[in-house]
Amino acid sequence: MPTLHSKVAIVTGSTSGIGKGIATYFAELGASVVVHGTNRPHGDALAADLQGRGVRAIFVAANLADADDCQAIVSEAVHVFGRVDVLVNNAADTTRGTIETVPIATWDRILDVNLRAPFILTQAVIPHMRSQGGGSIVNIGSVNAYIGEPKLCPYSVSKGGLMTLTKNAASYLNQYRIRVNQLNVGWTLTEGEHRVKLLEGKGENWIEDAVATRPFGRLLSPQDVAYAAAYFASDESACVTGSVMDMEQYPVGAPPDW
Repeated sequence: MPTLHSKVAIVTGSTSGIGKGIATYFAELGASVVVHGTNRPHGDALAADLQGRGVRAIFVAANLADADDCQAIVSEAVHVFGRVDVLVNNAADTTRGTIETVPIATWDRILDVNLRAPFILTQAVIPHMRSQGGGSIVNIGSVNAYIGEPKLCPYSVSKGGLMTLTKNAASYLNQYRIRVNQLNVGWTLTEGEHRVKLLEGKGENWIEDAVATRPFGRLLSPQDVAYAAAYFASDESACVTGSVMDMEQYPVGAPPDW
């Protein structure tokens, strides 16, 4: 099991879903955690829960479409904990839209949150990680980065761009021993995914149909993603950078013939 003892980790979009799973698991591994989101009640509740377990944790509310807010997350982490060892760029806008129908304003918002914000946050942590002698940045991508569902056009483009950012940043930042890796996550069961499927009219039992398409009999869970994120965040991957791990139940491009 990896350890994150004495490390300070920022996890964006961590008031629910995958981000919450990552933040909670990192805390179990000994990290001090900066919880981020836009839902203050949920963020305060998670930070308080972690503090109740003896974890050093704070919640920072920030709009990732705002550059100043992005930089403020890092500033607050350093102000409270004195350092930043791990940045997990997890937050994402998953609003649907095809190349034909997506409004420009929606495109701009998705690219701001999903791609520009990780760039700004990465840039903001570099001076701190550099002065500390290194650090780890983990970008949470998606298998949609490789083309994506037509109804997820802007989301897919943002994740493809994030994958290129991961490779580019890793190539440059290795001189400072700052590692940058990405997890391209497949179909994961979260509160948000359930809400979207209901809005799409799939019904309460959509999970049964979804599971029938999965070789291992279930969707991925936030905990699955947290395990992989912890590997990249920890010293167990000390010489691994620029890596993209596809977290899916079949090779990308070869869906099951069921």
